[in-house]
Amino acid sequence: MSQSEKTKIQPKPYMNPYLAGIGLGISLLAGFVLVGRGLGASGAFTRLNAAVVETVAPTHAHTQSYWKKYTTKKKAPLDNFLVYQVLGMIFGGLLSGFAAGRIRREVSRGPSISSRWRLILAAGGGLLAGFGARLAGGCTSGLALSGGATLAISGWVFLMCFFGAGFAGAALVRRQWL
Repeated sequence: MSQSEKTKIQPKPYMNPYLAGIGLGISLLAGFVLVGRGLGASGAFTRLNAAVVETVAPTHAHTQSYWKKYTTKKKAPLDNFLVYQVLGMIFGGLLSGFAAGRIRREVSRGPSISSRWRLILAAGGGLLAGFGARLAGGCTSGLALSGGATLAISGWVFLMCFFGAGFAGAALVRRQWL
């Protein structure tokens, strides 16, 4: 073992998933009690896009029905609970990663795929998930967690479809069906 390997800081272990689930449930309950809303993330990105459209083309943002609902209110598009929630998740995740010694630059991938293809597939999957979230009226956290917590049928149906599509997509990418 080389000297550099000996001096590497070992990352702290991940949190117990059951405790993490309880923490997520408490966060969801706190969101409902304190601000009257559940968790969600895709709405923050929609508001970010609305702010960009309003900056670049204000007339378009104020006349098109899709953007109008985000830009014609008294508040700025980015002055919303979801935006602050996502910023908190980003900074909280970074803080947690630094504290646990898990921040490093790497691309996690399988042995049969290059880093470039892994990044391309991840970006494509993210774009598809974002499009699906807008089409469905919310993201995984908004529909599944918040919807499921309120016993909304749409939340449970979405969650089953999301996992089914994920399993099917993973099998397809791994070429088990080809």
